[in-house]
Amino acid sequence: MGGTIDRREFLDRAAVGAAAMTLAGRIAIGQDTPSDRVVVGVMGLSRGMALTQGFSQQPNVEVRYVCDTDCTRAEQAVAAMEKAGKPKPQIIPDFRKMLEDAELDALICAAPNHWHAPATILACNAGKHVYVEKPCSHNPWEAETMVEAARKHKRVVQVGTQRRSSPNIRGAIARLHAGELGRVYSSRAHYWGGRGSIGKGQPADVPATLDYDLWQGPAPRKPYKNNLIPYNWHWHWHWGNGELGNNGVHTLDLCRWGLGVDFPVKVTSNGGRYCFDDDQETPDTHVVGFEFADKKLITWQGHSCNPHVEDFITFYGEKGMLKLGDLGDVTIYDTSDKIIHEEKGVLGEPEHIANFLAAVRANDASLLNCGVEQAYPSTMICHLGNIAHRTGRTINCDPKNGHIVGDDEAMKYWKREYEPGWEPVV
Repeated sequence: MGGTIDRREFLDRAAVGAAAMTLAGRIAIGQDTPSDRVVVGVMGLSRGMALTQGFSQQPNVEVRYVCDTDCTRAEQAVAAMEKAGKPKPQIIPDFRKMLEDAELDALICAAPNHWHAPATILACNAGKHVYVEKPCSHNPWEAETMVEAARKHKRVVQVGTQRRSSPNIRGAIARLHAGELGRVYSSRAHYWGGRGSIGKGQPADVPATLDYDLWQGPAPRKPYKNNLIPYNWHWHWHWGNGELGNNGVHTLDLCRWGLGVDFPVKVTSNGGRYCFDDDQETPDTHVVGFEFADKKLITWQGHSCNPHVEDFITFYGEKGMLKLGDLGDVTIYDTSDKIIHEEKGVLGEPEHIANFLAAVRANDASLLNCGVEQAYPSTMICHLGNIAHRTGRTINCDPKNGHIVGDDEAMKYWKREYEPGWEPVV
């Protein structure tokens, strides 16, 4: 991973990607056999509702289980499957029960961030493949431990940064790597949104439909309040990773991929909660810079409370600039700012799911477009940006693994405390 690749390595990677696409395409057009059937269970039915539909629409896939700590959401998922004419999945409140099914091939984890790594590790330990939503972990230690689990148990683990499977974006990154813009030395990403205030929550009784203890799972217990679930946990460090981990990881993953870098040598952060005075702990206005050892730079800018659309991602090279749109549109400019290439794109979600299924059927993680080994450095730099914000100072890192250098206080954020009995073990 990372660094500049030569032509032979570029062609080898392209061949691997083509093989995965070919297998996915064969499956997608119905050339499957009973032995190709993949049985999955979906955990977390907010984002997981779309994934339930997405997996059920793939040929020869059985969505056998749906799981959520809120029973009403699980019931809604079943109703949606029945309405779509799909077989009725079984509701399981505790995802660990589905891992006991010898016929289950894969866990689809779309639960809150604090669940991503622990659930993935438990599934790998149980011999299951995993499709896990981004960011792949709640903290840096978990990201490294997920890689260890996938390697030890030889499991296929795909991370849900689906633009890695967009044909247009894959083609654009290939153009960068082939040298069309010469040396590409900088990339800039932007997130915009129209999020309002989350208010100030009050202690409240846990709804009868919610298993709050299981929802917290690996996280040390905190009292329930009425503005936390189903979504505002994102803005509390105890469970979430702010906008940098929520949406920033999508763009930073592509920036890192395009530049051919892994871990930075220096991370800086500016910003805070500027728009509202409420319970949100994470920034709504955030600018993060990542410097890499080979004179390359990534900057990410987040404006969660302003919906004005800006450029999604731009790459700057010696011979021009390449711009990626949110849905995969590609525009290339020469050094005179003249458009020399333009194409409409696709987001890549069905392709990403098909790629995962192809890798599962082949039992070959090398076919993945965004396996955990490719994804964890992207999650890691989000964590480093948040650590720089929380410490209020520049973070210096080892470019070989992203570990923080010479700052014991900052390294306290490398791993969290866990509820007794819940710390992940490979």
